[in-house]
Amino acid sequence: MIPNEIQEMLSFIDGNPTAFHTTASIRSRLLEEGFTELLESQAWVLEPGKGYFVCRNGSSVIAFRMGTQLENYSFNVAAAHTDSPCFKIKENAELRTGQKYTRLNTEGYGGMICATWMDRPLSIAGRVLTKENGGITSRLVALDRDLLLIPSVAIHMNREVNDHASFNKQVDMLPLFGGATEEGALKRLIAEELHVTPEQILGSDLYLYIREKPSVWGCHQEFLSSGRLDDQQCAFGILKGFLKGRNDRSINVAACFDNEEVGSGTKQGAASTFLYDVMRRIALSMGSGEEDFYRAVASSFMFSADNAHAVHPNHPEHTDVNNCCYMNEGVVVKSHAGQKYTSDGMSIAIARELAQRAGVPLQYFANRSDKVGGSTLGNLAMAQVSMNCVDIGLPQLAMHSCYETAGVEDTISLIRLMEEFYSSHFAQTGFGSLGIQK
Repeated sequence: MIPNEIQEMLSFIDGNPTAFHTTASIRSRLLEEGFTELLESQAWVLEPGKGYFVCRNGSSVIAFRMGTQLENYSFNVAAAHTDSPCFKIKENAELRTGQKYTRLNTEGYGGMICATWMDRPLSIAGRVLTKENGGITSRLVALDRDLLLIPSVAIHMNREVNDHASFNKQVDMLPLFGGATEEGALKRLIAEELHVTPEQILGSDLYLYIREKPSVWGCHQEFLSSGRLDDQQCAFGILKGFLKGRNDRSINVAACFDNEEVGSGTKQGAASTFLYDVMRRIALSMGSGEEDFYRAVASSFMFSADNAHAVHPNHPEHTDVNNCCYMNEGVVVKSHAGQKYTSDGMSIAIARELAQRAGVPLQYFANRSDKVGGSTLGNLAMAQVSMNCVDIGLPQLAMHSCYETAGVEDTISLIRLMEEFYSSHFAQTGFGSLGIQK
């Protein structure tokens, strides 16, 4: 039987084809849970014990819950990202091949596995900026129909396709939109979906998304596959644990940033001041002085959550011989000597202690020493506001495929770990010492 948490997560991912939709979904859930939305452009008045959230760019969101005994407070922060590798539609999108085909002009967003996007039904989702009532309004759109397809070249015309596959994103990866279409067909299609005129559309951020539904499979239904597991799986797990966890002496923070897949260097990315701005404004609203804020940060802790590479069943040689991880065997702690990940001895010790308290298994991942791995959002966020931080993730196969695979049990482990984390209070108690209290 599929656990309720997994059914909820797969529904969450299936309904959120872009970072804008993911943020809107988290926003809706927080409002349902009684959280108050704040705007960065307005004054913040915060009350003990209450929950709040703020969005930036419509694609990043930071939620927090105030404790009730904050004389010597700290911040409990967990962060994931809302975006995934995909194809973004360019401004002047329609390309015509004679009078026979219409393609859409796209460019790659992030480092995707191109072959996985071919020969499968696709559609379009994102946000559209419309002129309404004398102002500009952001509207979400997700065309719920099989609309596009990126056709591969027949093997008869490319005999080396199974031996030396390579893809030129400007040539090979443009989706087929239709036959001979009239000029402006895409904009009219979007306008009809939003019940506006094409002239009202002033701007957009539109992306391709796959149409396949998530699936639970395997001999014992132990695996799940879906688009955008990296990193909506972690975003969902953090949110669930955040809503369950409580402690009165800390300020619990759940952050979901956009643009991790392209370096996070935007106003809404982990490298921006977004996290610092929110934490500093929380402190100011409490009447805390600058000294109080820095004391709180010194005792704070952060989980940077972004999925990890499971051992591949056909290619175990790609992973380290004993610092490797498997699906359904627990949350992964990620380390790197060159500090691509933020984990160090202290932060790993804290993660291990919390996992033991929660009854959650941990695994440990490091890249092979002769391979260059990816990085994630932890180090970037720490450049703006520094605290003890550990990089974690959930093990998965085919990272950056448009349809990825992970383990059913690991999501539940992450939720339990996050609940334990958000139910704990951290305090720097001396040189090299950190207390963890319930």
